[in-house]
Amino acid sequence: MHIIIICIFAYLFGSIPFGLILAKVFKSVDIRKIGSGNIGATNARRAGGWGMGIATLICDALKGAIPVAVAGGMSAAHHGRTGETWVAATAICAVAGHLYPVYLKFKTGGKGVSTAAGCFAVMSPPAFAVSLAVFLTVARISNRVSAGSLAAAASLPFGVFWASHSLVTAGCALIISGAVIFRHRDNIGRLRKGSEPAIWR
Repeated sequence: MHIIIICIFAYLFGSIPFGLILAKVFKSVDIRKIGSGNIGATNARRAGGWGMGIATLICDALKGAIPVAVAGGMSAAHHGRTGETWVAATAICAVAGHLYPVYLKFKTGGKGVSTAAGCFAVMSPPAFAVSLAVFLTVARISNRVSAGSLAAAASLPFGVFWASHSLVTAGCALIISGAVIFRHRDNIGRLRKGSEPAIWR
């Protein structure tokens, strides 16, 4: 019963559209009508500058980190795959909330990068560090946030398995990274055409 409750909490907390809220409160704009229309940190930066982008990134990361930390504490007494499964299920629910937020009628969700980062910063800090390094390197070379995000997502399952040797946690990473890559399908198309917006102009 406890894990069901925490999974529901993870989904509902993950559904909070912080980028949309921050943009409305501080800039009086609907972020869904600006730039890419996405509610995540990259579009929040377009709508309100770097400060709003960073604030959105932190809030979205906490949507993953807090539920996973709570689930980890609750499952501490359960060793092996049972505890890992509980934490993995919580992470998936948190990211699902961000991708398909109930408060926005399951539409116009984010792309999951920041929330996934928050989850794995708690679940597997070494794997998170590897994916962060991949993100920063590829984003710097390509001058595209989406390219860095895609590379980081692709590297995540391998980093998690290398760090934990857990099939459960690596499977969770594979599901989440697949969802993140799927939500970037429009970005992939723009990257191929060379029309994806640059970080620095």
